[in-house]
Amino acid sequence: MNARATNAADGAGRRPGRPEDERLPVGATFGYGFQHVLTMYGGIIAPPLIVGSAAGLTPAEIGTLVAASLFMGGLATILQTVGIPFFGSQLPLVQGVSFAGVSTMVAIVNGGGGIPGVLGAVLVASAIGLLITPFFAQIIRFFPPVVTGVVITTIGLTLMPVAANWAMGGSADAPDYGSVSNIGLAALTFAIVILLSKIGSGTVSRLSILIAIVVGTLIALALGKADFSGVGDGPVAAFPSFLGFGAPTFEIAAIISMLIVILVTLTETTADIIAVGEIVGTKVDRKRIANGLRADMASSVVSPFFGSFTQSAFAQNVGLVAITGVKSRFVVAAGGAILVVLGLLPVLGRVVAAVPTPVLGGAGVVLFGSVAASGIRTLAKVDYSRPMNLIIVAASISFGMIPIAKPDFYDQFPTWFGIIFHSGISSAAVMAILLNLLFNHLKFGTPPDPSVFAAGAEHGAGAVDDDVLEDLEDDGVINGSTRRPVAGATAPDTTATAPTDTAPTDGRASDGEHAGGRSVDGTPEPGRDESADPRHRAAAPLPRTATP
Repeated sequence: MNARATNAADGAGRRPGRPEDERLPVGATFGYGFQHVLTMYGGIIAPPLIVGSAAGLTPAEIGTLVAASLFMGGLATILQTVGIPFFGSQLPLVQGVSFAGVSTMVAIVNGGGGIPGVLGAVLVASAIGLLITPFFAQIIRFFPPVVTGVVITTIGLTLMPVAANWAMGGSADAPDYGSVSNIGLAALTFAIVILLSKIGSGTVSRLSILIAIVVGTLIALALGKADFSGVGDGPVAAFPSFLGFGAPTFEIAAIISMLIVILVTLTETTADIIAVGEIVGTKVDRKRIANGLRADMASSVVSPFFGSFTQSAFAQNVGLVAITGVKSRFVVAAGGAILVVLGLLPVLGRVVAAVPTPVLGGAGVVLFGSVAASGIRTLAKVDYSRPMNLIIVAASISFGMIPIAKPDFYDQFPTWFGIIFHSGISSAAVMAILLNLLFNHLKFGTPPDPSVFAAGAEHGAGAVDDDVLEDLEDDGVINGSTRRPVAGATAPDTTATAPTDTAPTDGRASDGEHAGGRSVDGTPEPGRDESADPRHRAAAPLPRTATP
């Protein structure tokens, strides 16, 4: 869909003072709103499916979790977009159950807390998050990309065992668990996602995971590997039950573990508010960010009473705003209303719960992998010229992978310790936060020279620039460098004295000096005559290639 074309055709769009306040015709509003729902549907149903399966719930109970997640996601979206005093950023942001807490919630379930323990931890941690939102602007500096990138990457990586288990059949006790037919069905679903992403239109590509789940389920049904007989067990429409899973229970370790997730969620939502503000072209100040964070946390506090979990903004819908050009917050509010209606249909949740797990596994490989890729993209923003950032990333991700690679690693530790660190996300987040404080905020004792690991990354482990590869393919000569010329190549003119931005070829620099006599940001150091340095005399200067 194209909002500009629609507005030009019917002339119904109004031009308000703020771009996000534009109102489209009712049909277009709900049409674009439904597009937002489809874009995030696969992401919003995955957390309740994972947590419900880990807790050993029946398909009907998992269906209730799914319906509650849709219902609360819709209410949270309406609060965020429409807003009331002190709550809601009034920006086109879609809200839903956050992936950030999935691993932690599974750890709480496996630690004996069950669903009531999860709901209690979400309730208390979200209430604390609500209280600190006015001050979050002061502590967000402790959550730079080196921390958030580690956590988001770890979220995706820790979910991969879930996708693999689904692909094998979901239950290790099933006779066909790990069978070729199960994994083959998962592989077919995976292939459909890839194919639709490649050859489909932009809309089809964005909906590739949802379409692949539908097609994979139909194939499974034809093969006799899908059972929808339990879909009719229960009401078609119903209001989500208040405390339907019992009263929340409270354990200090579970609350601490979930509080770490809440801090990460606040950071993610802050980034999403800023990003969508830039896309829409509207003013975003501290007050607006605080209102958005309060809406996040207020929704998360209410969610446990109806059987749902933490709420946060969905980044993929921020991308959809940029792609379609539809900036109206009322469009997203309409999407929230659609989610509320879907949440009032528990039969829909039971349909989702009946989707064969191998189909979910095939789609989950891409879905969870995209979360990890999003984290890697965030890590690309890290300033690796600060020598210890590489150590923070390496140690934190490795620490987060320990309970995933060896689930019984902390079995001999106290129960409270295991609940916190059995979650790869909590482990990675704790390590990243502490190391960031140690290396980037507490300067005492930090050596002037980087560790050998960081130095190696700066000078020996980088990728070859595309310009260099093109030069090698064209004529075998790396233009503008002073490397030893290859056979048949013409040596560069050493009489040229024009300074260039080419870095020294050996990747070394003297103590206290960056390679090429330049500072970290690439500017020449004061008092240095680059023209006198033979390393900067070349036949043709190369433009500096930007690196993260």
